Amino acid sequence: MSNTPTSDEFPVNSQTFVEWLRRVAPYIHAFRGRTFVVAIEGEMVKQGFLNTLAQDLSLLHAMGMRIVLVCGSRPQVEEQLALRNIQPQFHKGWRVTDKAALECAMEASGELRLDIEAAFSQGLPNTPMAHSSMRIISGNFITARPMGILEGVDLQHTGLVRKIDVTAIAQSLNNNAIVLLSPLGFSPTGEAFNLTLEDVATSTARALKADKLIFVSSIDGVYDEDGVLIEELELDRARELMQSPHQDEQTKDYLECCVLAVQGGVERAHIVPLKLDGSVMLELFSHDGVGTMVSEQNLESLRQATFDDAGAIKTLIEPLEINGTLVRRGRDRIERDIEHFTVLEHDGILWGCAALYPYPDESMGELACLVVHPTWQGTGDGERLLKKVEMEARKMNLKRLFVLTTQTSHFFQKRGFVLSDLEKLPAERKRMYDWTRKSQILIKQL
Repeated sequence: MSNTPTSDEFPVNSQTFVEWLRRVAPYIHAFRGRTFVVAIEGEMVKQGFLNTLAQDLSLLHAMGMRIVLVCGSRPQVEEQLALRNIQPQFHKGWRVTDKAALECAMEASGELRLDIEAAFSQGLPNTPMAHSSMRIISGNFITARPMGILEGVDLQHTGLVRKIDVTAIAQSLNNNAIVLLSPLGFSPTGEAFNLTLEDVATSTARALKADKLIFVSSIDGVYDEDGVLIEELELDRARELMQSPHQDEQTKDYLECCVLAVQGGVERAHIVPLKLDGSVMLELFSHDGVGTMVSEQNLESLRQATFDDAGAIKTLIEPLEINGTLVRRGRDRIERDIEHFTVLEHDGILWGCAALYPYPDESMGELACLVVHPTWQGTGDGERLLKKVEMEARKMNLKRLFVLTTQTSHFFQKRGFVLSDLEKLPAERKRMYDWTRKSQILIKQL
């Protein structure tokens, strides 16, 4: 029997599939070997989304990502309390965990652990977990301490994380296992404490210096005052929103965790919606994501290219070289000219480039190799690259910018370039003019 996929196995045509795979490949390469702490609310299990998430995390694991899963248990604890006719107690938003409530928390965590292990043990055909063999390891990785007395109220077995056993978790990850953490911790004297999902996840991510902390949450992300989802937040802006009266308490709590994580050495912290199928995958493998990401600084940057960018630049421009839009450049030429290139980067992935070649004797500069990845054309990235090159040209005291093009003259004319002739070019550039291409010449006054 042939193993070749049939057309029914692809919901889209084959070319779309190939383009999608090429688009996500840089992320897969960048994330391989990275450590992700994924925190899920107990609501995700209660609402029946666990199996789908298990498949997604198994796929990430198969692609070489190191996964630590932290599972909350609030709704499950509430169910256990209700079954025993025990009224839950809270003080200042903290659960008062007496002995009966602690038993409920331990019962809930035990059941969740079994549910999660069962979900990751599926090897169902026609799922991402087919033929997989997943190992889930859990244990007493968390040392806890009592929270103590808060404003005269003894919170009893409610605790805080004191220490994470980084060595033991790293050994499990190195042995190709997914590590599962419950919101329970134990003191050196053997006492058990009820912890919060947020505390366990944030403390673990900080201790491991994880690359990402991902909260799969009942909130969709962080919204501004106009109700628009904020896709990226720098630390200072995240701190401001934590104090905003427009944010609800749950959002503020998640923001605080994200800020603490990033301050503690975690590169990125994310809040993604649990009700959106595949939200973790979409957040990781799409340019804009589907939730809110907090980082120390804005991930999208225009910067001077380095030698390490030469391969990515070559990959970016090669399709346009093949169809004749650009002059062919070998990698050796790109490396030789790398100081002339500006690149547009997002989260470590290169999406665009442009080059500026100065002719100072004539106070002119050539704009060359302006390219934006096809996925993000029409989003203004080409305009941003052009403005960056114009700014650099002005810094060099250049008065005019010219470009040679065979297919994109309208783009440049809309941005102030005027059709001109060969005689207006610098003498050196005139000698290099390729008459076989018959490129149009456009010049802009700066």
